[in-house]
Amino acid sequence: MIKNELFSLPGNDWDDVILNEVKQTYFNQLMNFVNEQYEHATVYPKKEEIFAAFQFANVCDVKVVILGQDPYHNENQAHGLCFSVGKDCKIPPSLKNIYQELYTDLGIEAASHGNLISWAKQGVLLINTVFTVREHEPNSHKDKGWEIFSDHIISYLDQLEQPMVFVLWGTPSGKKKKLLKNKAHLILESTHPSPLSSYRGFFGSKPFSKINQYLKEHNVAEIDWKII
Repeated sequence: MIKNELFSLPGNDWDDVILNEVKQTYFNQLMNFVNEQYEHATVYPKKEEIFAAFQFANVCDVKVVILGQDPYHNENQAHGLCFSVGKDCKIPPSLKNIYQELYTDLGIEAASHGNLISWAKQGVLLINTVFTVREHEPNSHKDKGWEIFSDHIISYLDQLEQPMVFVLWGTPSGKKKKLLKNKAHLILESTHPSPLSSYRGFFGSKPFSKINQYLKEHNVAEIDWKII
């Protein structure tokens, strides 16, 4: 735990990356805001799950970065991985659409739950542009400093030479494209899988097969996209 015990570190080589951010002025200001929010409002995910996405794979094992917007804002949904929910939670509409595209793309049947940890353990980093949110208030922690943090994480990963795919779904994620300079990496863009936008480019984009084709071409183990 860091000194103010606001969140738990992943406990792997991501710790140094995150602690480098902790030293910066913007991060201290962000944590002051987030800590006040947890004290006076209902905020998701739980404090100890803010950086849960980083705990399942070391930096050197990251193959795919899927970038969402901000966490789910209803009770018992967000647990630190974008688009993912606990196994006992109803599958949200955006994730249902992701499962629909997964079936169309690779013929993988939709899982009975929405927990994506099996992806994370294979090196799929599931992060949002913003890492916390007030209950029932989407975008309530926008423009408080999380975007700087996610910018730094993305830029850090982009500098690595290991084969990597960046998946940008929706406008907030698409704005991160300007940070991606490494020509060796693959960038996949589409509209957000939300029911409001999925029919404008997400459906039919076939991201899962494109990711695996790229990994195969670079002699990297493909992702088993079946949810377990």
